Amino acid sequence: MVVEFTPKPAVTAFSASSVVNRPDSRSSSVTVLGSTGSVGRNTIDLIERTPDRFEVKALTAHTDVENLAVQARRLRPELAVVADEASYGPLKDALSGSNVAVAAGQSGIMEASSIDSDFVMAAIVGAAGLEPTLNAVRRGASVGLANKECLVSAGHLFMNEVRRSNATLLPVDSEHNAIFQVFDFERPETVASIVLTASGGPFRSLSLDEMANVTPEQAVLHPNWSMGAKISVDSATMMNKGLELIEAFYLFPVSLDQIEILVHPQSVIHSMVEYIDGSVLAQMGEPDMRTPIAYAMAWPDRIPTPTQKLRLSEVATLTFEQPDTQRFPCIELARHAIRAGGDKPCILNAANEVAVASFLNGAIRFLDIAHVVEEVLSSSENHDVQTLDGVLSADYSARNSADALIKSKFVHI
Repeated sequence: MVVEFTPKPAVTAFSASSVVNRPDSRSSSVTVLGSTGSVGRNTIDLIERTPDRFEVKALTAHTDVENLAVQARRLRPELAVVADEASYGPLKDALSGSNVAVAAGQSGIMEASSIDSDFVMAAIVGAAGLEPTLNAVRRGASVGLANKECLVSAGHLFMNEVRRSNATLLPVDSEHNAIFQVFDFERPETVASIVLTASGGPFRSLSLDEMANVTPEQAVLHPNWSMGAKISVDSATMMNKGLELIEAFYLFPVSLDQIEILVHPQSVIHSMVEYIDGSVLAQMGEPDMRTPIAYAMAWPDRIPTPTQKLRLSEVATLTFEQPDTQRFPCIELARHAIRAGGDKPCILNAANEVAVASFLNGAIRFLDIAHVVEEVLSSSENHDVQTLDGVLSADYSARNSADALIKSKFVHI
């Protein structure tokens, strides 16, 4: 299937009239899917700073029983879930006597996403977050979307469910959240372009020869943001910006050709919207994820955050440059995938996840990540995907292809 790149109608899920399950905007019940990850921890921090505003209904983690139990004992949710079924016993022991129900495995994660909370922070990293986030959407919840894969792997399916269920979708990624704050959804025809800014990552100024031997330890040291290992590596390869380009195509009523990427090393301007009259509106702030998280959690209101205040006199200089797609080919791989349509974006994402994991494990080199993704994309047939099973099948097949390719061609240990 080839995607037609014509301006899309405004996403009604973003309109104030579509907020559901919030009779009182000053009080909200919250589920945090992925509460022990970077976004999850920041969400918990904000909840604990405003305890009268938020009541936690459910928390989930992948394997981090220790921190999940600490969070659950402090916040007293109805349910705490660990995805790793082998960790059920340790979690149950850790929460003994707390009156917090305990579950494990995919069924437990799905149960957490089904709990009748007003707001769901979808912060499970990777394709594992797709099904529970879609489940929360289908019950009409307000969803803070911090999981890229929901839109990258299943954009048409996911957005169709948002509209059908009258759910409210609030982007949490700093770039999309920034665009959301300054985009005129009532008059999308007045938008000339949207500009996703990128820090350029830790290797922005390195040559290809220099990047050939960088280590995982170097790749996860992002110059501006504190993030998990996988996302940090995506920033280093600039695949994160490619994935964000795909997300932006589904989130905002613009064509692919209206989405630009601009490297901005200071990470002060988080993204911009250019209008047909020449005006450019930018959302600015210190690089702290608690700002977009707070905006999503409290929308349409705003709440205080402990974020350091932006002082432009101290920043002094803001610089911009075009991304170098020769050194960072992942941006063009993502653009190719969304132009091809079908399951190509899903294949891109799955192959990248496998390649990044292999790099972090020392099995392939940094520059091999893009090579793996490119080869899997080019060797995979393109299929139309209309169901979650179709998406999961494409994801599974692409992971197997990437894994086989890495073992046969790229492993250097």
